[in-house]
Amino acid sequence: MKKILSTRVFVFGLVVALATPGLADDAMQIPGEAAKDGFKLSDQLIFPPFNPVLGRKLFAEKGCVVCHKMNEIGGEDGPDLTYGKYDTPVNAMEVASDLWEKASIMIPAQEDELGSQIELSPEELAGIIAFMADPQEQKHFSKADIPADILKDMEEM
Repeated sequence: MKKILSTRVFVFGLVVALATPGLADDAMQIPGEAAKDGFKLSDQLIFPPFNPVLGRKLFAEKGCVVCHKMNEIGGEDGPDLTYGKYDTPVNAMEVASDLWEKASIMIPAQEDELGSQIELSPEELAGIIAFMADPQEQKHFSKADIPADILKDMEEM
């Protein structure tokens, strides 16, 4: 059986599968600085910056923490997103696909718990995904990261 080659990109421990069938064993490496600034894979395909520090901030501020646990902090309505408890290595495209598939469940929950739907720019989503894929940055996550209004919502649950 002929092996079909594809490209995988490693970013902060993320594996971005650009084609699924028969992934090749050798992967293209994107330097860390390029990942932090975003990068152009080709003239037709770009990636936003993958910034785990921004992701840690957004995970708390956007309210993801209300339903998802990270570093033993957060809700239990959604999956625990601590590195190693979710699929690892973290595939950025799979995370985006999961969010899309679960939107019909997540949006009503967000509206109920937070009062509105969480909206994420590509840069914000990339940051949260980078945070999911960075166990070192997750160690810095604490209740102090959670804004008072979000923390209050969590305590009322």
